[in-house]
Amino acid sequence: MEVTMLATSCDKKDCPTIYLTDRGTVLVQGGTPTGHGLTIPAHETLVEIPMDLIEKAFGGRIG
Repeated sequence: MEVTMLATSCDKKDCPTIYLTDRGTVLVQGGTPTGHGLTIPAHETLVEIPMDLIEKAFGGRIG
């Protein structure tokens, strides 16, 4: 899989980041939230990233 970084919230490699893949999907790097009360299947996960990063990645086309 090839990935292209769309946006990141800092210059380090351990910050929330959004990537576009050559499969036509999006990869999201961020913190694992707790205390949300949701039931998530074992093969899935939640990732929390700042909304301003989503807007940055998609050029303000969100909302």
